Amino acid sequence: MSEPERIVGAIRCLLAERDLVGRHIVVTAGPTVEDIDPVRYVTNRSSGKMGFAIAERAAERGARVTLVAGPVSLQTPQGVERTDVRGALEMQASLDRVLGKALDGADALIMAAAVADYRVADVADKKLKREANTMTLSLLKNPDILAGIGQRRTGQWPILVGFAVETADDDALIQLGRQKLQEKRIDVVVANHASEALGADTNRVWLVTETEQQLVSTAPKLVVADAILGWLARTFAEQK
Repeated sequence: MSEPERIVGAIRCLLAERDLVGRHIVVTAGPTVEDIDPVRYVTNRSSGKMGFAIAERAAERGARVTLVAGPVSLQTPQGVERTDVRGALEMQASLDRVLGKALDGADALIMAAAVADYRVADVADKKLKREANTMTLSLLKNPDILAGIGQRRTGQWPILVGFAVETADDDALIQLGRQKLQEKRIDVVVANHASEALGADTNRVWLVTETEQQLVSTAPKLVVADAILGWLARTFAEQK
């Protein structure tokens, strides 16, 4: 007998609205880890739960899903093809392979991963010993993966979905989301509060486009994932 989780997943697949059949959706999830030495690294608090929820529901709604995941302890959703990466550069290389030079390898990219802004300039090949009272790390800026893809895109495809995790109030959060929308040349930003999103099983988000913003009230991340994918399905229909 299959595990209960797989049985529930199969039932959800049968009952789900199949509005993403024939679509290839690429989802990134989790943090990136930037090594300092063989035993230490810098990272962030992303759990990957939101990205995995999106991948799970996209597959249940009929899409072919490629999940590019940073280091997380989460089970691969049923029917999802998963690639594990560690650092930002590795995630960028993986997306380049999946999307292709012409960005024609997928219908949409949902960039839910919390990619580290910086990486260590000189990674030590041996453990750094504790010696002085302070230690200075030289950091290099990581590439903005989503902005790079947005700049390369010449038409409407693939649809690009970004995330913004902030510590501002709702009004400022929407403004920051719209700023990110323009800077990265993408289609929608899922803007959320760090205190409500990181590590939690629920989330509350704003879907921010050039002309409107839609609140998705606090709900389990699978429900929030459905709201995001519903927006995506409607956008696919409008752009036929």
